[in-house]
Amino acid sequence: MANWVPLWLHRLGSPPVFYRFAGAVRPWALGLALILGAVALYGGLFVAPADYQQGDAYRIIFIHVPSAWMSLFIYGAMAVAAFVGLVWRVKLAETVAMESAPIGAAFTLITLVTGSLWGKPMWGTWWTWDARLTSELVLLFIYLGIVGLYHAFEDRRQGARAASFLVLIGAVNVPIVHFSVNWWNTLHQGATIRLLGPSHMDASMVWPLLTMMLATKCYYVASLFARVRADLLAAESGKGWVRDLALGTQERA
Repeated sequence: MANWVPLWLHRLGSPPVFYRFAGAVRPWALGLALILGAVALYGGLFVAPADYQQGDAYRIIFIHVPSAWMSLFIYGAMAVAAFVGLVWRVKLAETVAMESAPIGAAFTLITLVTGSLWGKPMWGTWWTWDARLTSELVLLFIYLGIVGLYHAFEDRRQGARAASFLVLIGAVNVPIVHFSVNWWNTLHQGATIRLLGPSHMDASMVWPLLTMMLATKCYYVASLFARVRADLLAAESGKGWVRDLALGTQERA
């Protein structure tokens, strides 16, 4: 029994096995993302009451905060995959790390844009060089740098390894983003939801926010699996399993 998990992980690391696994999981993840996202938006826009200070302007939180969480969560997942790829030379881990970067960059951009839209009525300005905003902007540049470095090499493996080192170096910015409101005097508000201790939000506001958090994670899985499947087909185009897959697709068509 002790060897079951390593054997399962080793088998899942096989490109054809992961391709089939991702193909089976992706529709469910995407469906859950759409359902949970719709429920969260309904709860946030129509069920949750207006904030006593910010009025209805605060409702952008149901997009902004989950996107901010995902910008850090994806980078953490990407750093783990990059570490596994560098240490154990697992090609699939390198692929997961590289294909996570564009998704993380998209969530980071959404975070910055929605934060700017929220900041204008609250702070009176679209942008300020606040510690949280600046470190989040740096995170976007790191994401874009990883994508650019990966595609700068003709050899995909060399590009993935070089970009993986940048992923691990850039990981130092993640705790800076997270703890910036505690380490420096910033305009950005502190955490309103706590895993330990009482939250500073009403329960009618909390559940749509947590539901949207689950929706974004399901979307990340669906998007990542789609990107990894496409990458595997390109990288393994000369392998027998891809040719068999193409022949099977042609026969069914």
